Amino acid sequence: MTEQYKSIDLKAFVPSKDYDESKAFYRDVGFSIASDSQGVAFVHDGACSFLLQYFYVKELAENLVMHFQVENVDAWHKRRVDNGISEKYSIQISEPTDQPWQMRDFTFHDPSGVLWRVGQNV
Repeated sequence: MTEQYKSIDLKAFVPSKDYDESKAFYRDVGFSIASDSQGVAFVHDGACSFLLQYFYVKELAENLVMHFQVENVDAWHKRRVDNGISEKYSIQISEPTDQPWQMRDFTFHDPSGVLWRVGQNV
């Protein structure tokens, strides 16, 4: 592939019903916020990132799914459960489960209703 057609990055804009609560939630989950300007925050964990936006449409938020792949899904899950994310934000975190598509994963919704599927290849 020639350099002029080489892909560099792809980021989703994730909606937030309450922008400040969503930023706090993602920090508590373990993400870092590298910048926050004009209603858009650059949120990342290592090389994985997305843009949190001060924008909310219920139908969009509740139909958006983010897939986040980690090296050790059980350790990642345990840390979030031990940190009390469920209680603090009134959300449910499912148990890690082996899926037929060769992935072990678990799910949770952010405070705006966005579904996160966190997994690792098995």
